[in-house]
Amino acid sequence: MTVFINGIGTHTPRGSILQSDAGKLAERYCCPTPEQSRLLPVLYRRTRVRRRHSVLLDGDFSWDNVPSLYHQSVDENDRGPTTQTRMAIYRDTAAILGATACVQAIEQSSFAADTITHLITTSCTGFYAPGFDIELVAQLGLSPDVSRNHLGFMGCHAAMNAMRMAQGYVLADPSCRVLICAVETCTLHHQYGWDPQSIVANALFADGAAALIVSAEPPTDPADGLHHVASRSFIVPDTTDAMSWQIGDHGYRMTLESTVPETIRKQLGPWMSEFLDQHGLSQSDIGGWLVHPGGPRILDATSEALGLPDDALAESMSVLENYGNMSSPTVLFVLQQALKAKRPGPYVMLGFGPGLTIEAALLNQ
Repeated sequence: MTVFINGIGTHTPRGSILQSDAGKLAERYCCPTPEQSRLLPVLYRRTRVRRRHSVLLDGDFSWDNVPSLYHQSVDENDRGPTTQTRMAIYRDTAAILGATACVQAIEQSSFAADTITHLITTSCTGFYAPGFDIELVAQLGLSPDVSRNHLGFMGCHAAMNAMRMAQGYVLADPSCRVLICAVETCTLHHQYGWDPQSIVANALFADGAAALIVSAEPPTDPADGLHHVASRSFIVPDTTDAMSWQIGDHGYRMTLESTVPETIRKQLGPWMSEFLDQHGLSQSDIGGWLVHPGGPRILDATSEALGLPDDALAESMSVLENYGNMSSPTVLFVLQQALKAKRPGPYVMLGFGPGLTIEAALLNQ
């Protein structure tokens, strides 16, 4: 049986900020010393991010429109807003952000909203209950009988975990119509003070949402017949401390060891070759590499590990430059750009997360 992707939608908050302004803003709460104020813009430029979106902004950033959540630090012990304060904003914004992406995907699929049988949501930037999945049911006009699952705290590759779950539903029951919605508000978790790992996270992460419709029903236009072939997961041994996402008293804090790119260089190539070989493919057969843009060093390490040509990760780099790292929705932004660019299949979606975990999905047309 073939499992099709019938619709895709993406959405970002209307408020955005240029990376140069984001760096100047971060100096107010990250840089206790002049030396750190000189170094911070360099770290922000190295991310290759040009612009990001945030639920904290009412429109495009200006110095007359500074987010009230992040005040000038009082002293070096100031850690900023409490987690409770940040979560209140998540609760006010998550469903609204996700609903717009879902509407796009549903409209593209031509399915009536009340015929969706399953809803799978992903998020690692906030929690509350009843959650935004319940709100989506009402906002989208889904059936109150819709089956719901939430994949929480899985990080940047969670959309692929959701796709695997959706594929399982459809293979078990071809009448299933599954809506996936990934929502993240990463900018709620900027960390105060001078900590290099937190500075990198502050400089990279952004807000956004993406949605997919998955079913056994072929699209009306055969040219749109993108389908999910297979998935694979790998927890790299002895890398538990390489990447983490921890809940603290003042937001969530990411740690990312400098060893991660080298781990990718060593581990990814043989693992990917084995995955593709299981499906009668080699790397040269792949038309599109849809890699989650976790950061420039992650993309560079992936390209080197797989021996990819210079333009192979063009869509990933474009998303990084124009949106930043939005965590779980981001790879679906990359997929959407590859489809718009008419990249030929097959596609490999690829992401990395705490564990250190590698997730991959094979798609074809």
